[in-house]
Amino acid sequence: MKNIFLLISLCVLVLPTKAQMSLQAPEGFDGVKPNIPHGKMDTISYPSKTVGVNRKALVYTPPGYSKNKKYPVLYLLHGIGGDEKEWLKNGQPQIILDNLYADKKLEPMIVVLPNGRAMKDDRAVGNMFDSARVQAFSVFEKDLLNDLIPFVEKKYPAYKDREHRAVAGLSMGGGQSLNFGLGNLDRFAWVGGFSSAPNTKLPEVLVPNPAEAKAKLKLLWISCGDADGLISFSKRTHDYLFEKDVPHV
Repeated sequence: MKNIFLLISLCVLVLPTKAQMSLQAPEGFDGVKPNIPHGKMDTISYPSKTVGVNRKALVYTPPGYSKNKKYPVLYLLHGIGGDEKEWLKNGQPQIILDNLYADKKLEPMIVVLPNGRAMKDDRAVGNMFDSARVQAFSVFEKDLLNDLIPFVEKKYPAYKDREHRAVAGLSMGGGQSLNFGLGNLDRFAWVGGFSSAPNTKLPEVLVPNPAEAKAKLKLLWISCGDADGLISFSKRTHDYLFEKDVPHV
């Protein structure tokens, strides 16, 4: 799963250095290539006992998808102003994924794009910073673990072990991913935060047991542009992990 973290991270990140150089995503990585196999994006509706309503998510299945094969699952989370369609509209992960498969750089996986605002009216409208709406992003941890993941693993031929389950996200979703992933190492082995927002817990709360994180994580990915106002949250996490000798990118 490491390549998808890298490519989706580069999709939202251009990192200038002090020498005015730029780390750019590979040319054409998110451009449509009509003559390659394409995956499929569907909308699902799942019952959420946490919220008390049916909730929607998008699900990408890879080219050659078969119900007779088992797949890892990546849960990809959006920012504070988005919903389950934010990545589809602005990041086009389905194109990135298709291209990676065509280049034989990616293990076949299912990618779930949920609405991380776990409340009955979860639309991306009104004041996004309203306290109830902000709190709903924390409530999503319970919705994800108890409602969405079991639904996906019942509906799709997904592996059900932590070694084949990843969570990653952008901004508010980056904070969620670090909070939920590192807070539930029995459920996730792959965790990624892109420009993680102020909802990111303090590093000593995120990783109270560095030895456990070191033993259980397959990959911990943290990225942020050096001119991004959110970089302090990624930096404090990186500094703590570095001090505690917890491997991460």
